Amino acid sequence: MYLLLSIILSVILGVILLMMGPYVGGIVAFGVVVGCIFRGLYLLNDIHKRISNISPKEDKVQKAFKEYLVEKSK
Repeated sequence: MYLLLSIILSVILGVILLMMGPYVGGIVAFGVVVGCIFRGLYLLNDIHKRISNISPKEDKVQKAFKEYLVEKSK
């Protein structure tokens, strides 16, 4: 349902941009596309920050210390 609505709205926006002329419509279309790209990058960055807080990466020192503790307990 949402996909169909999105397609219809995109077609209407495209027709309006074509009626505005090549320069004005092109500038507005460029703004819409670049705005969507920047918004997507912002969301990807936000997701990356949230996932990094949940599962931080182990560095080499922590890994070596854990291996040392396992060997020592044997």
